[in-house]
Amino acid sequence: MQSIDDLLAIMARLRNRDGGCPWDIEQTFETIAPYTIEEAYEVADAIDRKDYAHLRDELGDLLLQVVFHARMAEEGGHFAFADVVDSICDKMVRRHPHVFGDARFDSAQAQTANWEALKADERAASGDEDTSALAGVSRGMPEWQRAFKLQQKAARVGFDWPDVAPVFDKLHEEIDEVRAEFAAGAGTERLADEIGDVLFVCVNLARHAKVDVSQALRHANAKFERRFRRMEAFAADDGTRLAALDLEAQDAYWVRAKGEER
Repeated sequence: MQSIDDLLAIMARLRNRDGGCPWDIEQTFETIAPYTIEEAYEVADAIDRKDYAHLRDELGDLLLQVVFHARMAEEGGHFAFADVVDSICDKMVRRHPHVFGDARFDSAQAQTANWEALKADERAASGDEDTSALAGVSRGMPEWQRAFKLQQKAARVGFDWPDVAPVFDKLHEEIDEVRAEFAAGAGTERLADEIGDVLFVCVNLARHAKVDVSQALRHANAKFERRFRRMEAFAADDGTRLAALDLEAQDAYWVRAKGEER
């Protein structure tokens, strides 16, 4: 059974300018970052599919990303993998005083409030002077996730609708505004602004429904892909191609594909 030390040694050899891998050697934080994000999504996909053998492999790929970044940081004299481990261990102990200390919380809500207070203290200690309730929402995350985090933080100080009904009202309002912009022949900039409002409210709707936006969209994508591929199969069985058919004929295949799933 190999250990994390073996993986660290493998990465060090790959990055070694004397006999290492040319591709690995030329990589930087910036070039590797997209792969890190991609691997995180691959982990989520394996979880969605309950493919645990694949999940094991994808977690390994994600761990490799951490090791890759840590190796580049060590080469630059910034920190090493051991420092990454120390940092996260310290943070987990510090942020769970009810587990590793004597703190007691009456509810999960009180624990969450304490978690946010601890994070604010950490930001202040690092020199971050942003004291907004929205502080700490990374600009590097996917925008749908950032929308969720911003709404969640605003809700913690009471800026939130009391239930889902007004969210539906707001969604209808924003859709009507998009429709009006289309009717008026608005340009891309205006449409982007209004469609952005619709998407923001959709995230809010998902938040009130306690639905993970990314997971919901992954399921919708998978459903569309599954049905579209069935449409292509139906067309092939009929001796034609989907692209050769008009929209009415294509839609008939779509209805048929949906009917198979019921």
